[in-house]
Amino acid sequence: MSPKIADHDFQVKSRAAEKFLQAGDKVKVSIRFRGREIVHSDLARAKLEQLADQLKEVAVVERPPKLEGRQMISVLAPRTDVDKDKQESRN
Repeated sequence: MSPKIADHDFQVKSRAAEKFLQAGDKVKVSIRFRGREIVHSDLARAKLEQLADQLKEVAVVERPPKLEGRQMISVLAPRTDVDKDKQESRN
C-alpha cells in the first residue's frame, strides 16, 4: 500500500486481509514511501491503525506500526478467542 491509497483500494486490501486471518494466517501489512512521502509517516500510521481497527473482530495487532527504512510495517495475527468460540458452537 501507499499512504495515499484510495478508499476503495483500502477496502479491497482489508477484505483480503480478513480472508487470510479467518483462514488462520498472519498478515504483514506494509506501506511503502516513495520520494518525499516519508515526511508524512503520520498518515501511514493512521492507515495501519485504521486497518487494525476495521479487523479488530478477527485480528489482534502482533506488531504495532514501525518505520523500517522506506516502509512502515505492521503484523496482524488471527484472534485465538474467536477460534475457540467457533469450535464450541460446533459441538
